[in-house]
Amino acid sequence: MNNPANTRQQGENARCEGPSFQDLLDLEEVPVPDYLRENTCAYMGDDDLPVDRYISQQFHDLERDKMWNRVWQMACREEDIPEVGDHQLYNLFDRSVIIVRSAGNEIRGFINSCLHRGRLLRDEGGCVNEFRCPFHGATWELDGSFRGIPCQWDFKHLKEKDMNLPQVHVATWGGFVFINFAENPQPFEEYLGVFPEHFSRFPLEDYYKGVHIQRKVNCNWKVGAEAFMESFHTVETHRQILTFTGDANSQYDYFGDHVSRSVTPMGVPSPHLSDISEEQVMRDILKLSGRMGKDSDEGIDMPDGLTARKYVADMNRQVFEEASGEDLSDATMAELEDAILYSLFPNFQVWIGYHGNIVYRFLPDGNNPDRCIFDVMVLLRYPKGSERPQAVPMHRLDDDKPFAQAEELGALGPVFDQDDSNMGAVQAGMKNSSKGAVSLASYQESRIRHFHQTLDKYLQG
Repeated sequence: MNNPANTRQQGENARCEGPSFQDLLDLEEVPVPDYLRENTCAYMGDDDLPVDRYISQQFHDLERDKMWNRVWQMACREEDIPEVGDHQLYNLFDRSVIIVRSAGNEIRGFINSCLHRGRLLRDEGGCVNEFRCPFHGATWELDGSFRGIPCQWDFKHLKEKDMNLPQVHVATWGGFVFINFAENPQPFEEYLGVFPEHFSRFPLEDYYKGVHIQRKVNCNWKVGAEAFMESFHTVETHRQILTFTGDANSQYDYFGDHVSRSVTPMGVPSPHLSDISEEQVMRDILKLSGRMGKDSDEGIDMPDGLTARKYVADMNRQVFEEASGEDLSDATMAELEDAILYSLFPNFQVWIGYHGNIVYRFLPDGNNPDRCIFDVMVLLRYPKGSERPQAVPMHRLDDDKPFAQAEELGALGPVFDQDDSNMGAVQAGMKNSSKGAVSLASYQESRIRHFHQTLDKYLQG
């Protein structure tokens, strides 16, 4: 048995012995895009993190006041509001924003509060041709301009005041709508960093939302987000996928303050295992992954002399070509099957590749540091030249229901339930900690440390 504990343990040199992701790229049969060859590991230090960062109401409030008011955050998909007047609400702590398609190619974000007596203008999303307050009837156009209020003879003093609805900054990328509460935020293009370049082969704006599940989770929003920032937990939490997941061979990268990624090879066995045949790798990845072109090994026989990684990649290539109507002859095996997950600080995570692109978002559940709201979406392709399928509505899963009950998640549902079993237990365990801190791996959990270093930059101004 290979022993992942037999590593080089000096700071930035702490890496699992065995084939790395870059070694696997050397086996590709097509040119490898530059973005995959980037390997930007940097030593982030080894200091413990106090548990107060996750369980303290004071720290939660500090994040609200110092960080959330200044960062770009994903509010919805553009396809969620396809027609003029379509709108969704984005709620964060005590703030509420109306995200509306105010014109054909225009999306605005208005503070959801009447300028008369302060009532919420909208209690829920929908489609309207105006914003009319349900309390007294003060009304605004879709562009936020003030139309009027009943008994205007009693409001002559408002003529000298700006009664347009206050707005937040809005930007779009990849079909997603982002907002920022700051008066003068960092330009969105700068904030995005390498995202546009690295996703140039994957125009997410051309895909459609085929799955959207939301559920509350009993943990701090950071505990939830960090559960998807490392593959180290696979060895214990997701043991059923070790036969086809190179967990300890994952690569972790950082691109400035706001962007990081993890790359976990698939179609290869974990270095924690030994004597795993290529046949077993192939059959397990088809049955258990939930992300391959097929979800069963029935009737499939892999020819001798092929690796499972190549066989499954070629199978995916054919299935994904048929689904999209695109020529994927230049797609790498990595892009066809690996788990390549990007994060945009603070809480937007999206997979790259030609399979269904999974999206994660964690939001604080109001002012409660012990609960968060978890959204998972899957973006899918459709044949070029055909009509774009409609985005599915959000499926709000009851708090006590397992993700496996969301049938649209397929094999991913039980995997999320395994993650969920840790999240609440982590929150409870940190409250019970006599150590009062968490210790992170030097390399495999370095994205978590990078995340907290960026968080500290906002908290310290």
